[in-house]
Amino acid sequence: MKVSYHSVHQPRCGVCLKHCKSFESLREHVIGPLPKEDCSRVFSEQGCNLCLKVFDSPISLSEHKRSCRLPAPSPIGTMKLPYSDPIVVSHNGRGPGAIAIDCEMVGGGDDGTLDLCALVCLIDEDENVIFHTYVRPQIPVTNYRYEITGLTEEHLRDAMPLKLVQEKILQILYNGESIVRARMQGGKARLLVGHALEHDLDCLRMTYPDNLLRYNIQTSFHDPYVDSVSAMRLYKRMRAQDHLNDASEISTDAYISQNVTSKFDSLRAKELEQMSPDELYEISRPNYKCWCLDSSQAIQP
Repeated sequence: MKVSYHSVHQPRCGVCLKHCKSFESLREHVIGPLPKEDCSRVFSEQGCNLCLKVFDSPISLSEHKRSCRLPAPSPIGTMKLPYSDPIVVSHNGRGPGAIAIDCEMVGGGDDGTLDLCALVCLIDEDENVIFHTYVRPQIPVTNYRYEITGLTEEHLRDAMPLKLVQEKILQILYNGESIVRARMQGGKARLLVGHALEHDLDCLRMTYPDNLLRYNIQTSFHDPYVDSVSAMRLYKRMRAQDHLNDASEISTDAYISQNVTSKFDSLRAKELEQMSPDELYEISRPNYKCWCLDSSQAIQP
């Protein structure tokens, strides 16, 4: 096939206008080990290494860079945290909303290499702390990893039990929505943003619907507040991308409710084999789903 259907949301080289399947592949295209020569040359002079946009002149690029780099959040630091109920943020109706999470790990096991969640922080889109607590590990801690975490035995002496932490986090994330609908359509359940979410959820002994995960930083001691704020700022930057409307695009909720079913799935292999390239192209659609759709999707009652 000489042509293929591309979504308006797909990353695109600002020099040769080639569509890429991800921002990682676009970065490889312009500044990777084996970049396209012409694109690499122009990008080195007029491209932003952060957002990968190409500008008309070095002056425009210089002005853009002052606003493109996200500011670093201020750490909360390690402090004694009492038991507290989570603050439930209101649902504003413009989408499911997003919650960022980050955990800090201490070591368990004979050699201290087993990751145990010892501190967890959740923030909302306005960077307000919703839930922040120390977590009591289920097995003895053999390495507090103080040079990284800043945690000591004293911090975890009266920490919240893991089971109670799980209950409170799930209460915040599901936001009163049923687990079944959250897995199918999202509903009122919140999007979960973070860095290495699978690892954090695994250490919390928790699961959350894949369709509500948004993946995805540090100096000195690791601070879960700093990391969750950083992840939220990156997510909001990506969600705020200004893309042209495309009539063929659907919201993330609608995409999920259709169970990612396309016209291809309703046709048998023999029927597809008999179709011409033009007919196949006509029913084809991109599978690239942009986070900017998160801010525009409507919540169905």
